[in-house]
Amino acid sequence: MTTLDRRLHAFRPDLASADLRGRVAASQFVEGRPAQITAPVVDLRPAPRTDTGIDTQLLHGATVRVFDEREGWAWLQADADGYVGYAPASALSEIKEPTHVVVAQRSFVYRGADLRFPATEVHSMGVNVRIIGEAETRGTRYAFFETGEAMILDHLRPISHRESDYVTVAERFEHTPYLWGGVSGFGIDCSGLVQLAMRMTGISVLRDTDMQATSIGTALDIGDDLAGLQRGDLVFWKGHVSIMLDAVSMIHASGHTMSVTREKLADAVARIGHLYGGPTGFRRP
Repeated sequence: MTTLDRRLHAFRPDLASADLRGRVAASQFVEGRPAQITAPVVDLRPAPRTDTGIDTQLLHGATVRVFDEREGWAWLQADADGYVGYAPASALSEIKEPTHVVVAQRSFVYRGADLRFPATEVHSMGVNVRIIGEAETRGTRYAFFETGEAMILDHLRPISHRESDYVTVAERFEHTPYLWGGVSGFGIDCSGLVQLAMRMTGISVLRDTDMQATSIGTALDIGDDLAGLQRGDLVFWKGHVSIMLDAVSMIHASGHTMSVTREKLADAVARIGHLYGGPTGFRRP
């Protein structure tokens, strides 16, 4: 990992390890073993230590390739976007094909099919789970895991489910706390909001703002008057991205409010400009 540029800790998802031979200095290359995230949310770190920052996160049910494992840490690559980093080995298991995806922003896992039972975990929107049965308690339908634990069935959809509008998905995260590297309903950053909202509609995009700014959809030629933008368009600054709600308003995970918030694009341009300059680009998915 130390021989890779940090920006290449997200080397292209379609590159197998064999494709790095001759390009990366290493004594040997391995294909990696497949595994699956079992914790609700796992931090992916640039080094095998808890005192480092997080680069991104992986949600329960995400599949990965594990290249190395030692002293309780696994060095792995996410299948979805190619991100590479270190995660606790205890958060991994063999792959079990998921049946459902969580569509509520957050949802509890209970010891059994009863909301009065103690909650054992909380899952975020975008989590993939394996359901083996259903039950009803006092008029509420529950979905069972193999462990006997249960979730509210209405908070789940079949794994093939696709939301119709990624902007509507992003709006559900309003007031969610800002978290650098976050990708969940517990905490999220600007590019994480774009990635998760689009993934819920079946669109896979890269993780970081600079990657999204050159790869999502098509570039727009927007003048200084910012005219011509519409719902769903993306506005990029250096290190930041927002989603247009309509021609004048946007939603984004803001380090200014430390939450997912709505504001006028013109107001954001004026405020952000003092620190980071004006928008660097516009794209339409």
